[in-house]
Amino acid sequence: MSVGRIAGIIPARLQSTRLARKVLRPLCGRPMVEWVWRAAQSSGLMDPVVVATDSDEVAEACGARAIPVIMTSPACASGSDRVREAARHIDAEIYVNIQGDEPTLTPDFFAPLVQLFERPEVQVGTLAVPCPAEEIGNPNAVKVVTAEGGRALYFSRATIPFDRDASGFAGYRKHLGIYAYRKAALERFAALPPGRLEQVERLEQLRLLENGIDIYVAAAPRDTIGVDTEEDLLRAEALLKTGL
Repeated sequence: MSVGRIAGIIPARLQSTRLARKVLRPLCGRPMVEWVWRAAQSSGLMDPVVVATDSDEVAEACGARAIPVIMTSPACASGSDRVREAARHIDAEIYVNIQGDEPTLTPDFFAPLVQLFERPEVQVGTLAVPCPAEEIGNPNAVKVVTAEGGRALYFSRATIPFDRDASGFAGYRKHLGIYAYRKAALERFAALPPGRLEQVERLEQLRLLENGIDIYVAAAPRDTIGVDTEEDLLRAEALLKTGL
């Protein structure tokens, strides 16, 4: 079935808390947000692909590179709120929230996500990869467990499932923070107050599960480097230099 028009929105806040100005930090001569936009645009699956920001500096940098921009309010509390505000300027059936700090994304990440919406029951989709062994116990690597068919049962910073009998379980999955929403699901999500589990784990996607909104998980082609630190920046640049 056709899933209708798909828009890609990259929320890009300049004053991030862990690594200031990261969306404009250069990687191989291009600002980080440009790498993200190029990957999404090159997939050929989304029209338009825009950057949503409250920063004139980000908007100017994007304009100089012919990257479409939608200005959003500085009051947006999260990337999802920024996506929701930008979505009100774009008529589409599905909106893809593409993190502006994922410069190692490539065009092939988007097809598995979009294909989820060929199933009418899917209202929200996201991606996961096999969790690298060294990250299984890392609370910054969010784990996800799913039912048959890909419906997410839970996301956690803890190691889930817990291998009680030390059986050698090797099916841990790492969540990648790329989401797609049908229009109604995006509106409902952004209108809901933060949930109890969301606040405990500091994971925004738990708001959906707490309110009975299913999330379906597709397999991404490979892991990415989400940039939160100077070390991440160097790792991402080294990978980009290899041509991915």
